[in-house]
Amino acid sequence: MEANPAVYYHVWGLDYVAYGPVELPTLVAWIKDDRVLPDSWVFRHDKGEWTRAADTTELKMLFKPRGTSPVPAVGVPGLTPGSLRRMKIFAGMEERQLTSFLQYMEVVKLLPGTTLFRKGEHGDAMFLVLEGEVRARAIVGGQESTLATIGVGECVGELAVIDESPRSADVIVNTEAVLLKISATALKRLFQEAPALAAPFLLALSKTITARVRATTKRYEDSILFARTASQR
Repeated sequence: MEANPAVYYHVWGLDYVAYGPVELPTLVAWIKDDRVLPDSWVFRHDKGEWTRAADTTELKMLFKPRGTSPVPAVGVPGLTPGSLRRMKIFAGMEERQLTSFLQYMEVVKLLPGTTLFRKGEHGDAMFLVLEGEVRARAIVGGQESTLATIGVGECVGELAVIDESPRSADVIVNTEAVLLKISATALKRLFQEAPALAAPFLLALSKTITARVRATTKRYEDSILFARTASQR
């Protein structure tokens, strides 16, 4: 029998999502980051019971006296759930879910002409366009061909964040842009900490990828039709 078996916890979030299971060190870190508040409900697996965080024996010392708890600072300063409403991929998520999702992303501001990433580079993040515009390009015979233009509300790099494969094209910033970055590491953390929150995002991501595959197939079919028509003239 294991002398000191690990103790696991779940936390019931304000977004009605259970986060965990996590061990005590992670739970302590969440308290320090104001992700777990005195009134948050915590489930301890070995005891099989829910208690308020401030009433949980091993956590009591981590909270200030009642009435002096800090207001939680969730996510990125200046970024609100309303900002995420501009993203097609978040259209089906509730306000509380969006609030929780903020903590898994970063804001990236780029000037026109900046290369977001290059073909062949290791893919470790996807990006959502909050402001501005970027383009995906390919260099063929020394000349640039624009593969797609990605504007506000759309995403780029989503395939690489799933399988962390090399980038398939260069992506260049067309106009001054503000992007939301979701790294592969943050996405894995989301899946581990809050599967119920990850599920609607993953569903929306799969729909985005499916739509792009269908659009690519349509363009391919059109190019074949055009080539055959031209050859018959």
